[in-house]
Amino acid sequence: MQQKLGQVIQARRSKLGYSQESFADAIGVHRTYIGSVERGERNVTLKNLMLIAEGLGMPLTMLIAVAEADI
Repeated sequence: MQQKLGQVIQARRSKLGYSQESFADAIGVHRTYIGSVERGERNVTLKNLMLIAEGLGMPLTMLIAVAEADI
């Protein structure tokens, strides 16, 4: 699930035209954190997952549902 969630985040971020660095700046986290989330290396906290979903312009429930749909 971590890897699939990371793939969904990366795809949506890219679609919105954000680099990892610009997206990280926009949501207030470090660029390396976003990279590790996108690679599925981190178990994301609820707080950070909410920041990511908001930054991607989608409800948290939708972000999770999209990730679950392809498992």
